[in-house]
Amino acid sequence: MAKLSCFAGRLRGGLGSGLPGAPCPYRAWRGSASAAPVASASAEKERLKRPEELPGLGLLRSLYWVLARGYLLHTHRLQIISKKLYGPIWKSTFGSYNNVNIGSPEVLEQLLRQEGKYPIRSDMALWKEHRDKRNLPYGPFTEDGERWHRLRQVLNKRMLKPSEAVLYADVINEVVTDLMVHLQNERRKSPSGVMIQDVAQILYRFALEGISYILFETRIGCLKEEIPAETQHFIDAIGSTLKSSVFVTILPKWTRDMLPYWNRYLQGWDTIFAFGKKLIDQKMVELEKSLDRGEKVSGYLTYLLSTGQLSHKEVYGSIAELLLAGIDTTSNTLSWAMYHLSQDLKTQEDLYQEIINVVPKDRIPDAEDLSRMPLLKAIIKETLRLYPVVPTNARIIAEKDVVVGGYKFPKDTLFVLAHYALSHDETYFPDPEHFLPQRWLRDQRESAPHPFSSIPFGYGVRACVGRRIAELEMHLALARLIRTFSVRPDPNCKVVKPLARIVLVPDKPINLKFLDRQRVL
Repeated sequence: MAKLSCFAGRLRGGLGSGLPGAPCPYRAWRGSASAAPVASASAEKERLKRPEELPGLGLLRSLYWVLARGYLLHTHRLQIISKKLYGPIWKSTFGSYNNVNIGSPEVLEQLLRQEGKYPIRSDMALWKEHRDKRNLPYGPFTEDGERWHRLRQVLNKRMLKPSEAVLYADVINEVVTDLMVHLQNERRKSPSGVMIQDVAQILYRFALEGISYILFETRIGCLKEEIPAETQHFIDAIGSTLKSSVFVTILPKWTRDMLPYWNRYLQGWDTIFAFGKKLIDQKMVELEKSLDRGEKVSGYLTYLLSTGQLSHKEVYGSIAELLLAGIDTTSNTLSWAMYHLSQDLKTQEDLYQEIINVVPKDRIPDAEDLSRMPLLKAIIKETLRLYPVVPTNARIIAEKDVVVGGYKFPKDTLFVLAHYALSHDETYFPDPEHFLPQRWLRDQRESAPHPFSSIPFGYGVRACVGRRIAELEMHLALARLIRTFSVRPDPNCKVVKPLARIVLVPDKPINLKFLDRQRVL
């Protein structure tokens, strides 16, 4: 630690100026004084209802829908069914979790306005169990309370503000350029010379390369023709961790020695941490050499190492969690956007015209150009509305009892934010199942949607720390893709629908034709 502090002090001097087991709410409700009917502030007001009065799904009913009715990978659609059956707020049981589901933007706003200084996303029990088993530090998703608040204060800098995110535009554009080369190479491999199979997988590699370049300040080769073996092992580990998470969440602990999912889950996280630690350690050596030469240094990892506010272990934990959270937003959203634009040629052409009217053909779009591309931003917003990357999120308000939707809940109640049901509510989004980016354009809508009807990046102090960078990645990549290619659907491809595997993913490969528009960057 002393060596790290000494190094952090040197680093500060050389910096350049360029830069999810929750406490059981039902257990708390039974026999609790707070569960009794509570008198309202005004005698004229209707009494607040008790949590036990919530309609919804008990354990057996939940298992029936998830297993017997086949909704294990379609829990996002179960949100819509439950909301129609039970209204804007309902109970459900998933594994060991007893949930209060919020499916109304008005009720959601009531909840989030009460979250306080230290809101808890959820207990993230599985993530914490891995960290505890391996004696590893918690990161921004697993830490809570004052320790979380201190961690977020450090992590927010150089990332959360739009003015700070644009500092990474050149880094992102470098990776976008490699993506364009990779797509050209993939096209040439197809018999037609224009078809690209499984676009989502390529965009996943793009997103991983981009976030790794920002977090580690190092290229890891995801877009190379031959991915380095260590990087491929890392990619496989991320996929294995996410897939295993679904099963270890719902299966009881006694199955862990009988089924392979728990060990796969642990091994996946082990690989992620080991990969990150190696790159961070390499960066430390490079930075020391740069300082010895009197060079100025900058970048996100450099910033984290230089502040002296985080220990070396805390940097390992934070980077690992930020990395896992920073891939799917970009890759899945771009995949769904391309899928819909291939079928909506008018919107695609309108977007193309917007891009070429803003950016001359002799240069690459940059962050400043994006402010003059409202349709581009609307397309990303609409894609995130249709496919919120994480269809459910959670909040635990640990500091006080909470009143929402006419009910009073004790502190430590687990609230599930049903993002998919919220963003598919026809009250706020007419024709909610259709891709209509124009609904986000001010001059083409009658009224703005409720501000809490679609919040894919969360809200408040627990909002996604990487939101601005993810948006920058998506906007810059989509602008280049549509300026270079006219995208068409695979004539043999059927309708693609989302599956819920922690995040929403396509149920089959998205295959697209990439036709040349003209010779541009």
